[in-house]
Amino acid sequence: MVKAIMGLKGSGKTKQLIDSINTAIKNESGSMVCIEKGSALRFDIDYRVRLIDASEYPIGSYALLKGFISGLHAGNFDITHIFIDGLYKLSGTSDHEETAEFLAWLEKFGEANNMSFTLSISADPAACPESITKEKHNRSRASGSGFLRYNRVLRSSSAVSGIR
Repeated sequence: MVKAIMGLKGSGKTKQLIDSINTAIKNESGSMVCIEKGSALRFDIDYRVRLIDASEYPIGSYALLKGFISGLHAGNFDITHIFIDGLYKLSGTSDHEETAEFLAWLEKFGEANNMSFTLSISADPAACPESITKEKHNRSRASGSGFLRYNRVLRSSSAVSGIR
């Protein structure tokens, strides 16, 4: 499953990501990893989630990010959920076609290795192509949150949630 939290800067994406991390640590089993550029989340997420400062590694493209994620999995087969804060910052690009290909790769990689991914993307979901925001299943109100549930995109504040 790939869940993307999308919204413009300042719309609350990181807060939603933190909430997702802390909910997952209570409800899921297995190891969890959070990748971010910097260490801003250090005091906001549960100590059981492995926090990785991506600025310590030369990640600057989707190809390198794929290799990084594959390496994490190769080193620990118990990882069940990877959270990524600021996908465009990590990848160094906001190209829609490359992003759609990366999200499709995450979905296949996750299915093959029994992993879930939740990531934040600083972009206006309305301006993104369907290949990034696509809906696959049903739309329904997320319980109690007031957000719409889509299959991939979760817009922040004005945000919508998506599980693919």
